[in-house]
Amino acid sequence: MGKVVSPYPLGAEKIGDKMKFSFASASPNCGIYIYNKKEEQPIMTIPFSEEDRIGHVYTKLVDGLKAGKFEYLFYQDDKTCPDYHGKYFSGRENYGTPRMESQMRAVVPAGDYDWKDDKCPYLSYADSVWYGVHVRGFTMHSSSKVTKKGTFRGVIEKIPYLKDLGVTTLEFQPIYEFLEREKQDESVLKLVMDQKKDVLNYWGYKKGFYYAPKSAYSSKEDSATECKDMIHALHENQMEAVLQFYFPEQMPGDEVIQILRFWVLEYHVDGFHLMGNQLPITAIAKDPLLADTKLLFYDFALDEIYGREKAPAFKNLAIYNDEYLYDMRQFLKGDDHKVSSAIYQMRNIPSHTGRIHFLSNYYGFSLMDMVSFDWKHNEENGENNQDGTDYNCSWNCGEEGKTRKKKIAVLRTKQLKNAMVMLLLSASTPFLFMGDEFGRSQKGNNNPYCQDNETTWVNWKDMERNQEIYEFFRTLMKLRKEHPVLHRTGEAKVMDGLACGYPDLSYHGQNAWRYETDGSTRSIGIMFCGKYAMKENDTEDNFFYIGMNMHWEKHSLAMPRLPKGYTWEMLLTTAEENRLQQDEKTDAMELVKEIAPRSIFIYISREDAKEKK
Repeated sequence: MGKVVSPYPLGAEKIGDKMKFSFASASPNCGIYIYNKKEEQPIMTIPFSEEDRIGHVYTKLVDGLKAGKFEYLFYQDDKTCPDYHGKYFSGRENYGTPRMESQMRAVVPAGDYDWKDDKCPYLSYADSVWYGVHVRGFTMHSSSKVTKKGTFRGVIEKIPYLKDLGVTTLEFQPIYEFLEREKQDESVLKLVMDQKKDVLNYWGYKKGFYYAPKSAYSSKEDSATECKDMIHALHENQMEAVLQFYFPEQMPGDEVIQILRFWVLEYHVDGFHLMGNQLPITAIAKDPLLADTKLLFYDFALDEIYGREKAPAFKNLAIYNDEYLYDMRQFLKGDDHKVSSAIYQMRNIPSHTGRIHFLSNYYGFSLMDMVSFDWKHNEENGENNQDGTDYNCSWNCGEEGKTRKKKIAVLRTKQLKNAMVMLLLSASTPFLFMGDEFGRSQKGNNNPYCQDNETTWVNWKDMERNQEIYEFFRTLMKLRKEHPVLHRTGEAKVMDGLACGYPDLSYHGQNAWRYETDGSTRSIGIMFCGKYAMKENDTEDNFFYIGMNMHWEKHSLAMPRLPKGYTWEMLLTTAEENRLQQDEKTDAMELVKEIAPRSIFIYISREDAKEKK
């Protein structure tokens, strides 16, 4: 009972002028191997003794070791064991180098990081636009024009681009240390070669070394500092860093929570997208330290988390699943019986949580491939095209893959624009994956988990090739940001709560205030009343009318009359034919506009110049 040094946290850390090592082992034959950097054999073997043990945890203080100057492994019986609580691992600087887990030597980082006046932005979900990033794939392509390709530093170099685009939050695929190409013994390696299966894990959804940022994503040896530099730089630009963490089923729940706390305290991260089965989601959601940390999961047991309590002042939880993707893709390509689902998905904001909605992600088709392929094309993955989902809800617009037919290319551009309008003018928090804003393609591969090449790398030349798509996306981003009625904090009630003569949100068909939802209907008009939202200058927002026609034939949509002194003005459209249409009918109650096939138009309220006179 004379111990004065806590065995926790496990791993190694500097305590005063000594180094503390803590290791959990059921075997009494265990200890520490100390190595000089880049030398094969240990220079010191330090066995744990019975006096070092509390339960199954062994703890020892060692003199004469300087942080950053040595490497170490634990051992148990006749096997070496990596430190899963290690903060940095040597020899992992070159991406794709095969390595055995038992050879992962840890290093104790030297010095403390100066965060200066760093502050997390704590952005609301209503004011956020999310952007998915794979650190390597984002800037690895030569067209990225960054000096440190495929690294945290490369992300920093792209922050001005992201900020100008209007992105507020970066969601990173795993950046913790993992073995992307795990070295196997000869029998396993032969089996892999016989199957012609690539053993590369480009995504990183596997058990990892959760306390260390990935060394191969750093442009210098000190990956911890460079990762912190990236998060600090995002915060300086009022942007957030959210990390994806995958945990296997055997991962202890208390360890999961400890890992999340570590990244909040040590790396100032703003949130986590949690992945895996049997996670202690309710315990994580109720953890006091994580109350201001964004937590994303496919669903939450809200009754267990909040009971009958009101929604928290700062919503930190968010629903993250595929429901929006499938409903909206089906509506986009003109499936029947999808109007009701589409208008629900576009207005849905849960009362106690946020919701992240998306039409594309790291898995499945990219936005461009969604309008270019009917079927997956995963042959280069080496699994005979058997991997990846067969359910893509996509439409190739008349020809599979690349096309030289202008008519098909024009239709694809229009469908991409339609998708972007739906994505950015839906009420909850939009998410897009890197490069989708300018038509990035994965050549029809909907499961590129093993592709570290131009299939997954962002080709920044696509921005020039698809300039029309990119500029349209930028216009929509600016529109969403400037008009709070388009990104509400709570779900619209579809009622006239202000008794102003207009509901906050209303739906229209061939006749104003009435819309059809039968199976054959593929068009809908949506009106946002600006009286329910105030702009930054404390004035009421504009009215907006979004007409959507996903049918392959033209239709008519009725637009309600605006308050006296205001008139409708077309703001943008995905089909130029819509600009040429004249009012078919005008009366005291409504205007009727003809909308071209597979297109969207957006009208905005303006003060009537005639009324002013």
